Amino acid sequence: MKKHQSSSSRLQISIDLAQHGRQIGDLKLKWSDNRQPIGYYPIPIICLSSGEGPTILLTGGVHGDEFEGPAALMRLVQSLSVEEINGRIIIIPALNAAAVFESSRVSPLDQLNLNRAFPGDADGSPTQMVAHFVETVLLPQCDAAIDLHAGGKASIFAPCVLAQVDPGSPQGKSNLALAKAFATPYLWVASEKNDNRSLNAAAARQQVSMIAAELGGGGNCDPAMTDFTEAAIRRCLSHLGITAPSNDDHVVDMECISVSETFASPASGLFDRGFNIADKVAAGQSAGWVHFVNEPERPSLELTFNTSGTILAHGNRGMVERGDLIAIIAGPCSVEGMK
Repeated sequence: MKKHQSSSSRLQISIDLAQHGRQIGDLKLKWSDNRQPIGYYPIPIICLSSGEGPTILLTGGVHGDEFEGPAALMRLVQSLSVEEINGRIIIIPALNAAAVFESSRVSPLDQLNLNRAFPGDADGSPTQMVAHFVETVLLPQCDAAIDLHAGGKASIFAPCVLAQVDPGSPQGKSNLALAKAFATPYLWVASEKNDNRSLNAAAARQQVSMIAAELGGGGNCDPAMTDFTEAAIRRCLSHLGITAPSNDDHVVDMECISVSETFASPASGLFDRGFNIADKVAAGQSAGWVHFVNEPERPSLELTFNTSGTILAHGNRGMVERGDLIAIIAGPCSVEGMK
């Protein structure tokens, strides 16, 4: 296990992460406002620890309208026993807890997106304080991390894992191995342009092996996706040696992809979508129509794809505004070590 690094974080933790056993407590986010002038906003944290194996951080609810990850993590909290573990599992089902309780992508405390707040600020707003705690206190203690996402209310993703998988670095190799264990149909290869304000980037700075998963979306809790997520996490725990070898024989021929285009609506209206996630599309193909329901005399606008590829994600709104997501289109890329 990695040694604890000192930090100036204002967050307090009610459990001792160095202690063996099963502990459930809070990260105490002290933020004085009208709702909570003196107390704290709780972020529940669970630590399961036994033996001398590696440490993994499992997070969900970074965006508060993405629920499959938190549901799968809560299942693990209730089903995993300390006796099964050789190492340490730190679970935070709702890292952006205030947002999860509001079913909101951004925190209601400061209107910030947690996955665009790293490395954070110990003396900043609530979201910045949480990001700073994760990057300076939690990640330095970890060997691996998995961050669970979905498309939220606004979009739906094909099941995929996002990872930096440069085969020339030890971290890239371990990221790839972790992605293979998670076993989604797609491996979304993060480039050097990956947002440096994300939890992925924080893990890279701390040299912690990490993957982030995108698992459907729509702002609800898809049972098939939650089942898959729970099984995928268990495969990763087994891969790392934290739990016993798995009997799960789920293997996929992962397709490596990188984003070719993010296609946004050029107009406001009712979007009549003509495709689904994971569809193969071609440049010039119809993507659907924007109908102007308040101006019936105005001809509808047909949208066409500008590039060929696979639909990695699409928007989840019927009524769209100019600039809203229509689709994320990904193309194939090669990664050494995939076969």
